[in-house]
Amino acid sequence: MKRTIITIDREKCNGCGACIPNCPEGAMQIVDGKARLISDLFCDGLGACIGHCPQGAMATEEREAESYDGKKVMDNIVGQGDNVIAAHLEHLKCHNQTRYYNEAVEYLKENHITIPDKKEAPMHERGGCPGAATRTITKNQSVAPENGGKRQSALTHWPVQLHLISPVAPAYRGADVVLSADCVAYAYGDFHKDWLRGKALSIACPKLDEGQEAYAEKITALIDNAKINTLTVLTMEVPCCRGLLGLAQEAVKKASRKIPIKSVVISLEGEKLSEEWV
Repeated sequence: MKRTIITIDREKCNGCGACIPNCPEGAMQIVDGKARLISDLFCDGLGACIGHCPQGAMATEEREAESYDGKKVMDNIVGQGDNVIAAHLEHLKCHNQTRYYNEAVEYLKENHITIPDKKEAPMHERGGCPGAATRTITKNQSVAPENGGKRQSALTHWPVQLHLISPVAPAYRGADVVLSADCVAYAYGDFHKDWLRGKALSIACPKLDEGQEAYAEKITALIDNAKINTLTVLTMEVPCCRGLLGLAQEAVKKASRKIPIKSVVISLEGEKLSEEWV
C-alpha cells in the first residue's frame, strides 16, 4: 500500500542517534554509523523524530510500504516502561490518530496493563537534544495596554530554528507561518505584536547557517505536509539577507500545493521598508 513514511538522507545523517529515543515505536536503529528505518511496520509516518535531527536528515515521503502494525508496535513499547507508553499515546492523540490510539488502548486493556499518566521528565533526562524537543507554549496572549504593563511573548511553540522544527508539529498544521531572519526581532521593536501574534514562527540566518540546502526542503514539507496557509518572510535590508526569500520562493516552486508568500523588509533602524506579496 502507498502511505506516508519516514525517509533518511544518509549523506546528511551523522549517526548522532538523537532520533532513536524520540521514536518510541522502535522503527529506527543506528546501523553502520547511520540512522536506518528498520521496519515499515513500526513507522507511523507522523514524523515525531524529524524535529530531533540536528542535521535536517529526516523527512517524510509517500511510497509503497507495509501497513503500520499497531499491535507489533505495542509489543515493542510495553517493555520500555510507563513513560514510553504514555508518550506514545500522547503522540497519537496530538496527531489525531484516533484509530491507532484506540488500538493501542485496546491492546493495553487486553493485556491487563494499566494506562499510565504521562509524567514529564526533566529536560536533562529526556532523549535527544533538549533544545529540539517539540513543545506547545500556552499563555494569556492579550496585548499589554499602551499606558504600561508587561507585554507577553506571542510565541506559542518550540523549537523555532528552521533546522530543528518538525514540519508535522501541531503548531504548523494549517497555520500562517512567519519565516524570519534572526536579526529582525532585535531590530524591529514590535516584532511580537505586529508579526508573530496568531502565527507560527521559524527563524534562520541566510548568511551564517550551515546546511541551508535542507531549508528549502523543510519549507516545502511545511507547505505540503503541514498544509500551511500563508508564508511571510521577514528580512533585513542588508544584501546577505535576501537569500532567505530566495529559499522560500524555491520551496514554494517545488511544493505540490501553492500558497501566497509575502516579503517584508526591515531597515537597520527598525522601520518597515516594504511589504508585498511576491
